[in-house]
Amino acid sequence: MPSSRALSHNQMFAVENDSLASTKSSYSMPFVLFSQFQYPLWNWLNAFSEAIFGKSTSSFSFVVGKTHFSSFPTVAFLITGYYVSIFAGSRLMKNRSPIRLKKTFQYYNLVFSVTSSILALLIFEQVAPMIYQHGFFFSICNEKAWSQPLLFLYYCAYISKFLELADTFFLVLRKKPLQFLHYYHHGATALLVYSQIVGRTSISWLIIEINLLVHVVMYYYYYLVARGIRVPWKKWVTRFQIIQFFTDLGFIYFVFGTELLYRSKNYNKYCWGHCSGEPFAAFCGLITISSYLILFVVFYRNTYKKNAAAKKSKQSAPSNVSDNLHLKLFSKNNASLTESSCNTLVSNLGPISSGIRKDN
Repeated sequence: MPSSRALSHNQMFAVENDSLASTKSSYSMPFVLFSQFQYPLWNWLNAFSEAIFGKSTSSFSFVVGKTHFSSFPTVAFLITGYYVSIFAGSRLMKNRSPIRLKKTFQYYNLVFSVTSSILALLIFEQVAPMIYQHGFFFSICNEKAWSQPLLFLYYCAYISKFLELADTFFLVLRKKPLQFLHYYHHGATALLVYSQIVGRTSISWLIIEINLLVHVVMYYYYYLVARGIRVPWKKWVTRFQIIQFFTDLGFIYFVFGTELLYRSKNYNKYCWGHCSGEPFAAFCGLITISSYLILFVVFYRNTYKKNAAAKKSKQSAPSNVSDNLHLKLFSKNNASLTESSCNTLVSNLGPISSGIRKDN
């Protein structure tokens, strides 16, 4: 028998199921009520939240201007403060010794890797029954897919983007170079996730799910490096990020194109249906992730392709030097041999000439 918490979670979908029951014939997958699924991870999170904070995660609601970090002025202030702080910090650390914070940096990366995996599992637990019940298109396009649990989990991912800004502060304290790709990506991602939670784009769960899976690998890699462990699959971290952006853009263009067909009068019969979300959020996602893809591809080429070419040229350089030395030695030996032969010839000619003189 499901627990009371599981029932309370399932009851949240009762209204949605009533409204969706009338459309079940339009889906090829069998219609299964949400109440037939259990959500152990969500129920565990609910119990944890009640024990620690005295509030249930099921009672969460996102209200612009009331929920923390929900207003644009607040977000703009935090992102602007981030950029001012990192550049001011770099100048401040210019003539100071680096602050390593080795152990702190290790645990920081490990915590982010573990929490990203937990959050990814929680999101998957919510969307798997939805996809099974209504299909994948419903999960990324229908506004009813933007459920209260998914809203809370997406909000947690949104808050984590501000916590991840600490990545740059670690670089500043350790006096590592600040690359444009790094600080642009961090600031723009916080703004991007804000636009999606305000714009209520139902595809957002998929984009953040892929991002979380990449972060599991990425932060675990940084944890290993911070421990001084050599990682042979370093370049795959960047490759995973590039694959992530290609995948994101594929789904975003599909949803964007579907919505354009739906809104057109002549071609709406060719699309699968309406995709929910504000247009400004869709444009924000397209522009931002497209810029990520370009910058990461350029970074990959400059970091790995050019380095590989440089190593190859360095490997060939010693053989060229050896060949040159061998040529010089050969030339020198030949010169010595020629000089010796000439001296021998001259010495042999000497007595003959003197003998000739005597005969005369």
